[in-house]
Amino acid sequence: MFGFSSSTKAILPALAAMALALGMPARADSAPLTAPTSALQTAVLAGGCFWGVDAVFKHVKGVTEVVSGYAGGGAGTAHYDQVSEGDTGHAEAVRIRFNPAQVSYQQLLQVFFSVAHDPTQLNRQGPDVGSQYRSAIFYTSAEQQKTAQAYIQQLGTAHTFAKPIVTQVVPLQAFYPAEAYHQNYLALHPTQPYIVINDLPKLANLRKQFPTLTQ
Repeated sequence: MFGFSSSTKAILPALAAMALALGMPARADSAPLTAPTSALQTAVLAGGCFWGVDAVFKHVKGVTEVVSGYAGGGAGTAHYDQVSEGDTGHAEAVRIRFNPAQVSYQQLLQVFFSVAHDPTQLNRQGPDVGSQYRSAIFYTSAEQQKTAQAYIQQLGTAHTFAKPIVTQVVPLQAFYPAEAYHQNYLALHPTQPYIVINDLPKLANLRKQFPTLTQ
């Protein structure tokens, strides 16, 4: 997830200032909106490095918890060093707990496709290359499957993207939380070069495109 040219490094100080302008919570564990446990639903999405996807959905109203982790492979290989090899079947993913009374599953998908990642990149996302960075929706119910497939078809019919959408829509077999040092990564490392270049702009776009959904 690293590696920068001298020209890229030259703009880091200016981009780092975005961290303050974005109004990120003072603490990584700032309390999100809450809802009765029985009302919450789960979405699991993969769109490149989980640091940025995690941060985007932590700023969506109605989302109560986001956990970075792995989906698509087995328990025995759900470890960062192994997943990074690209041959475990896992994708870096996030598990989102949300209150459907405040934000719908389709609204989460709108954020996912519009802000969190580029769904036209096959087995990569920005500087990160490999099947572990693929675009995928791991549905947890038949309703989620139907919603995801219909939304992708809608985007395709409307020619929203210049290139074909390559997002997989597959059933969730299991989700494995990632190591502790990957959790809340952007909130804890807002001036880290990778975050400044690749992920802070996503939060700016979230606020621009979905102001009523942003917290």
